[in-house]
Amino acid sequence: MDRAPQTPPQPQRPRQSPPRPAAALSTGAVARRLGVSPTTLRSWERRYAIGPARREPGRHRRWTPGDIARLELMCRLTADGVPPAEAARAALGGAPGARRAVESGPPATPGGPDALPLGAVRPECRGLSRAAVRLDAPTVAELLEAALGENDLVTAWEEVIAPTLHAVGRKWATAGERYVEVEHLLSWQISAALHRIRPLPEPPRSPPVLLACVPGEQHSLPIEALTAALGQRGVSARMFGAALPAEALHDAVRRTGPRAVVLWAQSRTTADPPLARSLAGIEWGLRGARTRPALLLAGPGWGTDVRGPRTERLYGLRSGLAVIEALARPRAGTGEAGAEPAAYGS
Repeated sequence: MDRAPQTPPQPQRPRQSPPRPAAALSTGAVARRLGVSPTTLRSWERRYAIGPARREPGRHRRWTPGDIARLELMCRLTADGVPPAEAARAALGGAPGARRAVESGPPATPGGPDALPLGAVRPECRGLSRAAVRLDAPTVAELLEAALGENDLVTAWEEVIAPTLHAVGRKWATAGERYVEVEHLLSWQISAALHRIRPLPEPPRSPPVLLACVPGEQHSLPIEALTAALGQRGVSARMFGAALPAEALHDAVRRTGPRAVVLWAQSRTTADPPLARSLAGIEWGLRGARTRPALLLAGPGWGTDVRGPRTERLYGLRSGLAVIEALARPRAGTGEAGAEPAAYGS
């Protein structure tokens, strides 16, 4: 009896696991990614129903890639000047006029013609710049608090605050008298955020570091940031702010006997080399054991050719902190201040 031909066994196909759903993000993570504040996202959800498509009872909001894509569209439309209600309708599938504005292609400047020229920066910079251009002070304050709360002060300054400030300056320089109000609002909010940082207790009997702008210099934000960073490290500091008169600065040095004096000049027109030399020459103490402060010249106004005893040029917040902390660190086996400033590169 003939046997029926046997069909060769078919190789079994490996089971394909169902595709894993993309990770959903929290409201805070989405806000950081888009460069807006969490309050703005919650406001959009409440006013325009542009929120997560799915929500689980009793849990925080979770945004899927599709939800985030709608928010990105709304951010772009509002940056181009589309009213938020119309931008929300477009992002949710309506408002064909707004959609045509999107489909016509990206604007020449990312974020619209009024956006700041930021270049390749962290998303937080874009959110901060958008809020500043809108003169939205509450959102500016909230974004600054988030940047300072989620990063150390130096990182927040170098990667979020300073790039946004520089972009405002470039925009102002190319737009005549426009955007002055943006710079003033942003600067005020940054200063307020820095002043809210509480310093550590000062070491007892520790000579302070004095920080001041040269006479006529109104730009004090960089040394405000330096003062706040020194306070976080427990370094005794005395900040005198903008445009301190020369006589008052001399008196402050004589009265406090500081370890170092940081003198800020934003431009060549305000830098004052004779003042710097006179400060470096102030002495105090008993005859035969006289002491002088280290003079630290900060800001682009001073140039690079710095000469004089115990005089150093600072070039940035991070390196400037390293110089000052080295000066404040007692020498081994002595209780005296650290080495001459010229021994430390910045």
